[in-house]
Amino acid sequence: MERRRKQPTGKGPAEWFTGEVWIDPIIQGEPTAKLSIGAVHFSPGARTAWHSHEGGQTLYVTEGRGVVQSRGEDAVEIRPGDVTYTPDGEEHWHGATREHFMTHLSITEGPPHWGAHVANAQYQESHPR
Repeated sequence: MERRRKQPTGKGPAEWFTGEVWIDPIIQGEPTAKLSIGAVHFSPGARTAWHSHEGGQTLYVTEGRGVVQSRGEDAVEIRPGDVTYTPDGEEHWHGATREHFMTHLSITEGPPHWGAHVANAQYQESHPR
């Protein structure tokens, strides 16, 4: 058995996120196993840029309210206990609603590929009412 100490919470990079986002790494991909898990904490209105993941991405919402949207589809509100899966290569974004914080576990099997930020107007327009 190997025990690891909790790594420090890190601020989400501005290249990947709009707004205040903090990340608690849980498992980082190793050369023999690409699985990564992190707890991602979004302040109200904070969100990812458009991105996709090799191997796909599973989100498990632990608290608050959030929004997830795949390219070309309607945005969907997510709440504690909700699980979403975005397949390998599908471009999407996710984040908190305008009025609530949101935390989710991000479970990925491969590296992300980052795209453009979700503009404020696009976020407001696609936000579930």
